[in-house]
This record gives sequence, structure tokens and C-alpha cells, in this order.
Amino acid sequence: MRVLDVMTTSVVTVHPGDGLKAAARAMIEAGVSGLPVVDADGKLVGIITEADFLKAEADRGIGRYRRLLDALFGDQEAREIGETVADAMTAFPIVIDAAATVAEAARQMSEHGVKRLPVVDADGHLRGIVSRADIVAAFVRPDEVIEDAIRQDVIRRILMIDDHDISVSVEEGIVQMAGILPTKSDARLLTELTTRLEGVVRVEHDGLTWKLDDTVNTEVPRH
Repeated sequence: MRVLDVMTTSVVTVHPGDGLKAAARAMIEAGVSGLPVVDADGKLVGIITEADFLKAEADRGIGRYRRLLDALFGDQEAREIGETVADAMTAFPIVIDAAATVAEAARQMSEHGVKRLPVVDADGHLRGIVSRADIVAAFVRPDEVIEDAIRQDVIRRILMIDDHDISVSVEEGIVQMAGILPTKSDARLLTELTTRLEGVVRVEHDGLTWKLDDTVNTEVPRH
């Protein structure tokens, strides 16, 4: 499964020159604890989180810390905070590509102790964001639902192959497949498309074979 399959593409963003209070309000309204910071061209330049807000204000003293809390929780009498997002954001955040696996995203979050990863393209433009919640949700899909998706959606509808000669079993998101497919390309497509399904942890396909000139080739398909 790829980051592309689980990431959120409709992302609320802020700009470096936006005021901290405006950013805090945007965060509350979106119901998130962090916002990507982009420039005028949509390129990612940083990320600002609740932790960044609190650290910035704690460094300035208890009075300013009180004002931050007022801003975060919508106190109508709170005075405007003059500093900008650029003053508090984390520049050069850890990012990930949409084609990366969900397992890689989870590893990056664990290694760097972050709750979310901005998803960017090769030019640094923001494409989405993937959070811990997105990853957790991806792995709670029931095994029987995953198996049905493999048989109905991948094997029958996309590959248009009779699934009677193909064995598919799923346990804790781990897919095991065996059987004979018409071509090597079918075997590769089946493996790749199954890997991308929501809830699939990994695919074990050593038992897959395919026909070539009426002869069964036992080479394991690679992808």
C-alpha cells in the first residue's frame, strides 16, 4: 500500500507571513494539530504544530504564553499576536513521496518522532499530508474484506481472470497467493495491485506461476 492511497489531499495550509493567531484559528477550525506552511507557488517551506506554538510562547515568558492559549481557544478578548508563522514554524520538515509505502511512512514517523508527514512531489510542491491516524486506519480493514477486494476487484474486474485456479488467503493483513495465471504480466499486475489495496501489510506470492506456450513457468514474479 502506498502513501498515495491513504494520504489526505484536501489540506489546510498557511503562509510564512500569516499571523500566529490566524494560523491558530485555522488549526482549530480544521480540527488538526499541525499545518503545512507553503510559499506563494505552493512549495512546502515548513510546518507549524501546537508544539511549535507552545514552545515559541514559553520562550517569551508566562504572559505571552497566556496570550497564546487565549488565541488557541478562541478568547474574544485576546490581543493580537504580532509574530508570523515564519517565526514559530519548523523549517525543512521531514517529508515523503506519494509513491512511498505506508510502512516507510510509519518508519519515518517513528524515527523522527512526528505525527504527520507532508507529501511532496519532486519539485517540493505539497500534494497532501499523511498522519498517524491515516496509517492506523489503513490497517484496520477486516481480512475478509481485503480478500473479497482481491478476488472481486483485482482478479475478476481488472484482470478479468477466473479466480477458481488462484488461492487467496489473508491473515492480519498479510496476503498469500498461489495458483496459475495466463501470463507473467498478469502475475506482476496481481501482485502490484494487491500491494496497493487498503489494509494490505504485505503480499507473499511465491506460489504464483503462469503459463507460457502451454508450459508452466515457476519463476517467481518480481516487482
